[in-house]
Amino acid sequence: MKPSVPIVRRGSALASQLGLSERIFATSEDRVLARSIDAGLDRVEEGLLREVGFADTVADVTTRYLLNAGGKRVRPMLTLLTAHLGSGVTEEVVIAAEAIEITHLASLYHDDVMDDADKRRGVPSAQTVWGNSVAILAGDLLFARASQLMAGLGEGAIRLQADTFERLVLGQLHETVGPGPEDDPFEHYIRVLADKTGSLIAAAAQTGVIFSKAPGELEQPVADFGERIGVAFQLIDDVIDLSPQPQTTGKVPGTDLHAGVVTLPLLRLREAARSDAASAELLERLERDVVGVPFDPRDATASLVAELRDHEATASTLAEAHRWAREAVSALGPLPDGSVKKALTRFADTIVERSS
Repeated sequence: MKPSVPIVRRGSALASQLGLSERIFATSEDRVLARSIDAGLDRVEEGLLREVGFADTVADVTTRYLLNAGGKRVRPMLTLLTAHLGSGVTEEVVIAAEAIEITHLASLYHDDVMDDADKRRGVPSAQTVWGNSVAILAGDLLFARASQLMAGLGEGAIRLQADTFERLVLGQLHETVGPGPEDDPFEHYIRVLADKTGSLIAAAAQTGVIFSKAPGELEQPVADFGERIGVAFQLIDDVIDLSPQPQTTGKVPGTDLHAGVVTLPLLRLREAARSDAASAELLERLERDVVGVPFDPRDATASLVAELRDHEATASTLAEAHRWAREAVSALGPLPDGSVKKALTRFADTIVERSS
């Protein structure tokens, strides 16, 4: 019943791996902020281990499964960071950060069912171990637990959680159904990314402002930052999916394509294929041999993935990711100058540097 999964603890090294390193924490004020975030992340991790647990054995094993497998804790880190625009890492901020991360964790269970994913965080996906029904129910339990935590923070927190959950579901629905005949495929794709990824990152940044009692006028700028950097994050993931270095990315090149997941490089290639014979020929081979075709280590489709990686479609995706990251930083204009603004800017830079 219980698969062997190494429990990965997250702590003081986390801020550094996310770009909040000594490169930007040069002053004594910066270093105080870094230490506070690290201490807050330790508190969040303790809370996650406590909250993602159930008296029922089956529920307890399944809901802890992906938590124990690790994760970067990007969202709680953003909550703790923006909290320093107000009174810092209060108990309410920590609870909100836990709720946001549990919401994210729940969405992973459901995503893996929708995508029929074999692995998550280096271990077999929950639906591979227990089947779709148990994986869905484990995700539902985690969504319920996150809602309980938010309910303890008041009506505003409940509304934010509900609005974010609605966007998460709509994003998945629109991705599943695909664009309609009246929809621009690129606008549709970006909207899916904004809902599926951007909305929760926006909520993470927003809760830090709200529950640290920072000035209310800072709430929308950090939410805008979070949503835009979420889109940039996913666009970079589209590029990383084509990376020839699986030992670095943790993914076989073309994993998303083999799973039938539409990515921006593929959309851009389809656009180019309308007027360029070489692009049309590459698209035909990809859609015949790679897109939606299960990966087989014995085949030679890696060369097709490499051709897409070298195509202008991928270069334009990378440029689009950089544009969204720049717009995320621009949204920070109303924030006061200081360590928080500098750290958020560096975080945006780190997101797009992942592809290099």
